[in-house]
Amino acid sequence: MALSTELTELLGVRHPIVLAPMGGATGGALAAAVSRAGGLGLLGGAYGDREWLARELSIVAKGTDQPWGVGFLAWAVDAGAVVMVQVTDLEEARRAVDVGADVIVAQGTESGGHGARRGRSTLPFVPLVVDLAAPVPVLAAGGIADGRGVAAALALGAAGALIGTRFQATTEALVDPSVSKAVIEGRGQDTERNSVLDIARGASWPTEKYTARTLGHPYLDRWRGREAELARDSQARQDYRDDVARGAIPPMPVWAGEAVDLITDRPSAADLVAALAAQAEDALARAGRRHPDDRPRAQG
Repeated sequence: MALSTELTELLGVRHPIVLAPMGGATGGALAAAVSRAGGLGLLGGAYGDREWLARELSIVAKGTDQPWGVGFLAWAVDAGAVVMVQVTDLEEARRAVDVGADVIVAQGTESGGHGARRGRSTLPFVPLVVDLAAPVPVLAAGGIADGRGVAAALALGAAGALIGTRFQATTEALVDPSVSKAVIEGRGQDTERNSVLDIARGASWPTEKYTARTLGHPYLDRWRGREAELARDSQARQDYRDDVARGAIPPMPVWAGEAVDLITDRPSAADLVAALAAQAEDALARAGRRHPDDRPRAQG
């Protein structure tokens, strides 16, 4: 059985499960595997490196005849394809509707990687965007790592779920094995939203609005609460680059959401998509079987 939603009908996919286009992790093999399994694979195009795109686009195009897409870090877009726009607050959601987004991704602050510094949690945020954007389909993102989270997204009125951190721990993910290991061993309380690592890396994210949720990192411990000082210290940023070059610190932060506790293995992407879909169907079936008369009764 497949869960039919506005998203599956729009895109012609079997499951309302979308791979987050994580830069550096979501390559052609992973995107193709998710699409073959019935979800929607999105290639992590980031800022559009042509050499990387030429290689990975070829892999995904040869790897599946099912729908797939590419995610870019862009503040404006013009395309002759279905356009998904990720939003982190209601003003961004209104703008996405106004410019004609075909699908809107409502990202809560539980998500790994970059999101709003002063955003909303997924549970209250998604229904607001669903109501605002109707009839445009909305995907829920942030804190979803198993089929129960997918079912919850559908119950909130979303047409599916965009999932990132969970797919970093799959056999096709373009990440160093140490990243998958960190994700599998990580705990939600170990994640933290911060701008320290973007400043240290010289990343172009506007840190006054967006932070990133990561697992722990030596530079985070060293510079937490001293972001303005770090931004002025060119030597500290050079030290970061030197430490990466000599292998003293990981080449990239480990982006991880609050649901990282739910990740305990490293399956293939196809097996993961199948498991997510089956778990979601089971969770919805169990919720549908629950009758008001089945509620526990007070004794006394």
